[in-house]
Amino acid sequence: MELGLSGRTAIVCGSSAGMGLATAEALSAEGANVAMFARRRDELGRHAERLGALAVRGDLTNPKDLKRLVDKTLEAFGGIDILVNNGGGPPRTTALEMTDDDVEAAVELLLLSAIRLTSLCLPHLRRSGSGRIVNIESSSVREPLDDLALSNSIRPGVIGWAKTLAREVGPDGITVNTIAPGKIETERLAEGFANRSRADAMAAIPLRRFGRPKEVAEVICFLASDRASYLSGTVIPVDGGLSRSLL
Repeated sequence: MELGLSGRTAIVCGSSAGMGLATAEALSAEGANVAMFARRRDELGRHAERLGALAVRGDLTNPKDLKRLVDKTLEAFGGIDILVNNGGGPPRTTALEMTDDDVEAAVELLLLSAIRLTSLCLPHLRRSGSGRIVNIESSSVREPLDDLALSNSIRPGVIGWAKTLAREVGPDGITVNTIAPGKIETERLAEGFANRSRADAMAAIPLRRFGRPKEVAEVICFLASDRASYLSGTVIPVDGGLSRSLL
């Protein structure tokens, strides 16, 4: 399907691996200019060179790095049309074990980074005329997951912010949507199944398999396109039917 993304400019965070990398690949394949942002220098540089993308190394929790990302993107491409907020997950912990420092760090990583970067991009998304903001979160925004108390606590706050933002920037023609991935084949998933059975987890998924990062990326490409121009303020599960939530 031709999505009409050729020539548009996207910032993709956390794009040295996993769903962020798959999103950068998919947007590049659609002809978009892509600025890839991540901490891991070697992986980021290698993939950006392969895709013909702009590599900007930095940390989501560092406001100066976020400003540099926007500046370099504008210098390279002259505008910003698409922002994909994405980052690594916080440490695994139970609700009883998490500390004040854990919570503050998770807020910086998951919520404040998205707010800060989106604020920097908004003037350019407005000028775009077809600005798109897509957040990659987790199925934990619909159903809490065991031993992921930080994610369960903070990611729903991102949804509240995104829903509010969608109402505020809608008059500017900007859409704001969130992806809620289930069990997707990434490094973080592999870490979680280092000492337990993958087969049991797959048996709980109606499609009986884990998802592929590309399957998340293709939904993001649709949301970034004009074909999704009347879709905003949503949370879209990409989880093989795993979630039992009605909404």
